[in-house]
Amino acid sequence: MKDFRKPKKHEALLWSIALPGFGQFLNGSLFKGCVFIFLEILVNILSNFNLAILYSFTGQIQKAIEVTNFQWLMFYPCLYMFAMWDAYHNADGEVNCFSYIPFVFGAFFITIGLIYSTSLKVSGVLIGPVFLPMLSLAPGLLIGFIIYKLVFIYKT
Repeated sequence: MKDFRKPKKHEALLWSIALPGFGQFLNGSLFKGCVFIFLEILVNILSNFNLAILYSFTGQIQKAIEVTNFQWLMFYPCLYMFAMWDAYHNADGEVNCFSYIPFVFGAFFITIGLIYSTSLKVSGVLIGPVFLPMLSLAPGLLIGFIIYKLVFIYKT
């Protein structure tokens, strides 16, 4: 393992977005990577998330809602965002002690989006359990980055 190098932060983050656990593999944390992949597969299967994604992308939002096991899917945002933060945090490069804030707010807003995904309509259109949580990530990250900057400025 002479040639092993820790990946850059963006590399670990992007692989972790592809599948939770991949960023940990890149960082050399094989056990942690296996745990994240196992948990991702477990939650994915028990929540019927792939089927919900399939129905959502084909415009069958009501079917997506019906097949989704929300009791299991509620674990997904925190698992996903924590795996991303962990991969980012442990990759090569400097990280400040408040780097977790945008990830936490992203997970929080995705979870809120998931909670309202069965009833919230935008212009009379039900967005569903895949697209509303995805759309909720943007304001979560935005607020998280604003709070991150404010805390960082206040602490320095």
